[in-house]
Amino acid sequence: LALASSTLALYDSSDDVIELTTANFNSKVLNSDELWLVEFYAPWCGHCQSLAPAWKQAARALKGVVKVGAVNMDEHQSVGQPYGIRGFPTIKVFGSDKQSPSDYNGARSADSIVDTALSHLQAMVRQRLSGKYSDTPCILIGSGGSSRGGGGSGSGADVIELTDANFESTVMGSKDLWLVEFFAPWCGHCKQLKPHWDRAASELSGKVKLGALDATVHTSMAARYGIQGYPTIKMFPAGRKTGEAVEYDGGRTSDDIVRWALDKLADSIAPPEIVELTDQTVLQDHCLDKQLCVVSVLPQLLDCQSDCRNGYLKILKEIGEKYKKLMWGWVWFQGGDMQTQLEEAFGIGGFGYPAMAVVNAKKMKFSLLKGPFTFDGINEFVRSLSLGRGSTEPVRGASIPEAKKRDPWDGKDA
Repeated sequence: LALASSTLALYDSSDDVIELTTANFNSKVLNSDELWLVEFYAPWCGHCQSLAPAWKQAARALKGVVKVGAVNMDEHQSVGQPYGIRGFPTIKVFGSDKQSPSDYNGARSADSIVDTALSHLQAMVRQRLSGKYSDTPCILIGSGGSSRGGGGSGSGADVIELTDANFESTVMGSKDLWLVEFFAPWCGHCKQLKPHWDRAASELSGKVKLGALDATVHTSMAARYGIQGYPTIKMFPAGRKTGEAVEYDGGRTSDDIVRWALDKLADSIAPPEIVELTDQTVLQDHCLDKQLCVVSVLPQLLDCQSDCRNGYLKILKEIGEKYKKLMWGWVWFQGGDMQTQLEEAFGIGGFGYPAMAVVNAKKMKFSLLKGPFTFDGINEFVRSLSLGRGSTEPVRGASIPEAKKRDPWDGKDA
């Protein structure tokens, strides 16, 4: 009864949200010339319930302009199957090409939803004027997006100024993931995006490169990528570049840009290596140079032989894989051995092993795992820290001690 009442409470006939079902999805959405924003939800889902007021408000504001619908996946699973719906709520934008909807990655607020809808609508109209009938979500940012009067900065310093002369060597010759904004100095929407672009570049520094190219001056690159509106943002994937670019279809705030970029980066990066701390170089490369570093201290082999140790390492690899988009460093060493100064600096000594601390070397702070050294215990610990929760303590001492050099574990029992 509770489930039934929550289903009815999410959307009803008094809302401007159109109920989509197995019976009407094709006729209303796929066979339509209109722009549709479709939410795939489950009535029991807390995030869906939180989104519902904003979704209704956006539907009311967009009435007669853009269609806003919702699919109850508990009742109409077959509707979402072609689109790989795995979590709720998932929002898809069905533009000119109904067979290739794009993901909505913006904020879950009525303003952001409406802005996204209008941006996609503008993109559709522009494409029709040009004789092309595919949706171009990148102009999504183009309707209220970016501005650049010239180079970049978060302060501006982290946005890389791109030109026809340096584009090939700087972007195409790089193995980094790039977001490139094509802008016009006179463009009002570009000016609105500029502080967000600058802030995102600073937050993504060391992970994703953000560049800006004045398309009114450097017309060769703008022509190569078919730039027709400003700002237009293109993503160049990590790894060896083929010349192909992916349209940016995220929101227009710095948070939206950062989240979208990290999601794309996570798709392309390998899980972090769980590295044994054998010398200072390992500590520097896999810990001190990272935004955060997970330091695990495992029992000595006499207390925990190879099967036992490998079990702990397996848990660490699984957690590292799950949170790989954080791009933290992961190191481990045997407790009570060569690295006792590091244990003392991170407050680990005296509580037994295994133990764990997450360290911010730049701020000289750490957070200690106080729950069990299990998948669930570490998962909750890392998840809380990734959300900005959890208590921290200052590193004990004036600086982080150097790692002592030692031979790596040979994988055998003691």
